[in-house]
Amino acid sequence: MRVSAKADYALRAGAELATVPAGTVLTGEELARRQGIPYRFLVQILRELAHSGIVESRRGPEGGFLLARPAAEVTLADVIRAVDGPLAAVQGRAPEAVRYPGAAARLEEVWIAARAALRRVLERVTLADLAAGRLPDDVADLAAEPEARTRR
Repeated sequence: MRVSAKADYALRAGAELATVPAGTVLTGEELARRQGIPYRFLVQILRELAHSGIVESRRGPEGGFLLARPAAEVTLADVIRAVDGPLAAVQGRAPEAVRYPGAAARLEEVWIAARAALRRVLERVTLADLAAGRLPDDVADLAAEPEARTRR
């Protein structure tokens, strides 16, 4: 799995928004400063998140951005899908839409299983979890496995 810069920044901005009380607005400048994200790029990302119903924008002198729903209801998968599209694609298509001949025929199932594994993690962790500095036990256990930290 490769996480784009856009998805990484979107997750970081979402986690930062989850640290403030519900209904509290943060400016794009403040979000960019807190997370070290280029401001102009962040504003584009926040617009995509707003289009997906994850954040809201408020205009005016007291304007900025806030989560559109409770942080505990926004999963990492929601954020990634909002800015990058599907969690897994093979040549731009859903894994179940690809077909392979002969010895490679079971690759379709491998791609489907890989997507399911990603979903098991990314749909369990919420922005509230990140903001609170905690992870579901099964996700933390998986990350703690020695093999999890190897490059391959």
